[in-house]
Amino acid sequence: MVEPMPDATETILAVEGLRCGYGRAEVIHDLDFKVGQGEIVCLIGANGAGKSTVIKAVIGLIPTWSGTIRLCGRDVTQIRTSTRVELGLGIVPEGRGVLPQLTVAENLLLGGYVRRSEPWLADEMDRVLGLFPILAERREQLAGTLSGGEQQMLVIGRALMSRPRLLILDEPSFGLAPKIIDKIFEVVTELRAGGLTILLVEQNANVALEVSQRGYVLDSGACILSDAAASLRQDARVRDIYFGAG
Repeated sequence: MVEPMPDATETILAVEGLRCGYGRAEVIHDLDFKVGQGEIVCLIGANGAGKSTVIKAVIGLIPTWSGTIRLCGRDVTQIRTSTRVELGLGIVPEGRGVLPQLTVAENLLLGGYVRRSEPWLADEMDRVLGLFPILAERREQLAGTLSGGEQQMLVIGRALMSRPRLLILDEPSFGLAPKIIDKIFEVVTELRAGGLTILLVEQNANVALEVSQRGYVLDSGACILSDAAASLRQDARVRDIYFGAG
């Protein structure tokens, strides 16, 4: 059984009875999960478990067949993605997706577009560049010329520019060298320490459970386990499935 959130913790994301898929094929089957203020909660599972489909539904890229998605207490199930971003959703998609012909600084500014009238936007740029000093060095460089790790840092920074209440990270370690993965998750831990709420979707169960407070294990579109991250790391079923190969 999953470790409950503390009673005083505000629920930032609540997904209840989620069913969704593609065409006539149902991929996600009656899924429930929650993310509380200031938590890192991970969704883990092997390829094909349904993790990315869940994220597409949460951010509004595919329709929800049934169930509800609430962001900061508001039902956003039928609301478009751009409105969800305005309500406090920050998205770091799988596969990065920088705008290659724009500079690092221009990519970051686009991330703050929904907050473009806010007086703190320049301060947020400075904060993001402080989190990722290599981006400060490359701020006038075209994003398409960055390394894979630098591009991942850029898309995380871009998502942070709107000061989201919930940051969704979809497979942030994919294709990166171990040293870069360590840096990415060092920043993720720092963000959580600063009060940011994070939903982490990650095939690398070991690193996901190391930085998270709670976790949900998906298999074939359903949640088969949920618990405190530390407990999941010790669960024999999780260890056999995800850590058995080393």
